[in-house]
Amino acid sequence: MILVTGGAGFIGSNFVLDWLAQSDEPVLNLDLLTYAGNLENLSSLENNPSHIFVRGDIGDAKLVPELLQNFQPRAVINFAAESHVDRSIHGPEDFIQTNVVGTFHLLESVRAYWSNLGEKPKSAFRFLHVSTDEVYGTLGPKDSAFTETTPYAPNSPYSASKAASDHLVRAYHHTYGLPVLTTNCSNNYGPYHFPEKLIPLCLLNALNGKPLPIYGDGQQVRDWLFVKDHCAAIRRVLDDGKLGETYNVGGWNEKANLDVVNTLCEILDELKPRTNGDSYKAQITFVKDRPGHDRRYAIDATKIERELGWKPQETFETGIRQTVTWYLENQSWVNNVVSGEYRQWLNKQYS
Repeated sequence: MILVTGGAGFIGSNFVLDWLAQSDEPVLNLDLLTYAGNLENLSSLENNPSHIFVRGDIGDAKLVPELLQNFQPRAVINFAAESHVDRSIHGPEDFIQTNVVGTFHLLESVRAYWSNLGEKPKSAFRFLHVSTDEVYGTLGPKDSAFTETTPYAPNSPYSASKAASDHLVRAYHHTYGLPVLTTNCSNNYGPYHFPEKLIPLCLLNALNGKPLPIYGDGQQVRDWLFVKDHCAAIRRVLDDGKLGETYNVGGWNEKANLDVVNTLCEILDELKPRTNGDSYKAQITFVKDRPGHDRRYAIDATKIERELGWKPQETFETGIRQTVTWYLENQSWVNNVVSGEYRQWLNKQYS
């Protein structure tokens, strides 16, 4: 069995679904179900005995040790995190509590469990920490892409909290010998993405005739990674990653935000044209840039390909088409996830 934390969120739920589609090894799924956690992502597993869901906090120093002791997982994959930069600007405390304090308590619980394992399960155990490229800071237009040795320079409360969690994971390996692995990924996109991030937000706004809000001039560059490619990378790192090492996971798809939204509009124009014949691009609206907005991220994913043989299977063009198609075919999921609280957040952020 493996323990997945944050397994009802966007990336975590995709990982759980992909894992159980390819393996009969059970998953113990721990998620607090905050605003971005959604059990509907996992509805196809409702009667699957290999999926055990527990609602709870990674920082619960009573619950987590009990789960570890009762289920005896061979690995912990930690997706649990507050992950939205905009929300971290408005309310950084939640990010410190979950990403720093929560990760610390999880590490303490896992260390105590691992320390008491027998020799064979102890040597086989892994703690895989899922992080972000944002810990590296921002790049200029001609700067080389982030590698695993790029110095950390986080610029938002979110990225600073993730950087702190990365440092804790590293310290627990070097101080206590905890068998850890860390992945730092670029911008994910795909099915089950909570609609406050760029792609799902603009997709849903387009379909509802609303403005497509683009920060500043829209020339902020990100590397885009299809979520299922990311899940495959995590499985490879879990299987064969070198203990204590970091692996950057990227899609080799650098795109400016405005270009991403233009591509999105072109696919919608084809698959679900507007009744008046206009392009969805007419709904693009530029809004005030957010504070401290990093200009460019880029991931050099050479190491994970060289050492573990992983590389992304999807181009941005194939991945974004799959994503748009999924949202068009799953409008009931969309309608259920767009709650009153979410609408209030959008009004606050983009007014």
